Amino acid sequence: MSLVEEFNDYRTRMNERIMSYDNKVIKRFFNLDTNTYMEGALDVKTKEMLGLVASMVLRCDDCIKYHVGKCYEEGVTDEQFMEVSSIANLVGGSIVIPHFRRAVEYWEELKERGSAE
Repeated sequence: MSLVEEFNDYRTRMNERIMSYDNKVIKRFFNLDTNTYMEGALDVKTKEMLGLVASMVLRCDDCIKYHVGKCYEEGVTDEQFMEVSSIANLVGGSIVIPHFRRAVEYWEELKERGSAE
């Protein structure tokens, strides 16, 4: 199973499990997250790039994978991905580099899958 499939399958399965508890606060939090990344004063692509920078600086690999995937879906180019990553590395410092490596690995797998479809 690929990195992308493994991540997406796990995320879907666990989100469904979490929602099965029918907790109002958790549902509202998830909804807030969903609504935050919708088109508004900023377009979705810009918001996803901002989410990627924040996730890299916070060093959350799951969040990074999620936002790398969304950036790919929104048509972020290799050059834009590298500029976004440059900002994250500058703001976060050298401790971000291992997370950046995994982000690049995930990005490249998304691109490979895209060209195979």
